[in-house]
Amino acid sequence: MKNNFGQIKIQQMAFMLIAITVFFALVGMFFLTIEVSRIKNSSGDLEEKNALLLVTKLANSPEFSCGESFGSGKVNCIDADKAMALKRYAKDYANFWGVSNIQIRKVYPVNNGKECNSGNYPDCDIIKIKNGEITSEYSNFVSLCRKEIFGEGYYDKCEVAKLMVSYGE
Repeated sequence: MKNNFGQIKIQQMAFMLIAITVFFALVGMFFLTIEVSRIKNSSGDLEEKNALLLVTKLANSPEFSCGESFGSGKVNCIDADKAMALKRYAKDYANFWGVSNIQIRKVYPVNNGKECNSGNYPDCDIIKIKNGEITSEYSNFVSLCRKEIFGEGYYDKCEVAKLMVSYGE
């Protein structure tokens, strides 16, 4: 009889150890799930922050920026004439910025919603520098400036626009 009682105690102990092991395994999986979710959220926030910084960096890059041509050095100012010239050479800059789509959309005043080309510029609203698949889009407001003829001279005409950048998968 004592022999059977000892075996039952050993089996109880074995089942208890298995139950405790399963419990801690479930707690560990729950903790890992929460941590992975937190890391994914922080990764998405970091990607969005980097994309917004890239938009600002593009607006102030030499390929787009107004520079000193419109008075003092303006921040987030895009030279529309440079953007149109860059549109013609977009294939040379295909992998330069690491994005799938770059476009400048005039917000105010809106003309007709047409895409710009050499025939209708400056009476257009959308300058597509690089066409690609849009998966996640990030934008920033910028000044879109160009030189206009007025009488016998020139003046600076600046409009409100959005510089939009998207990443491809």
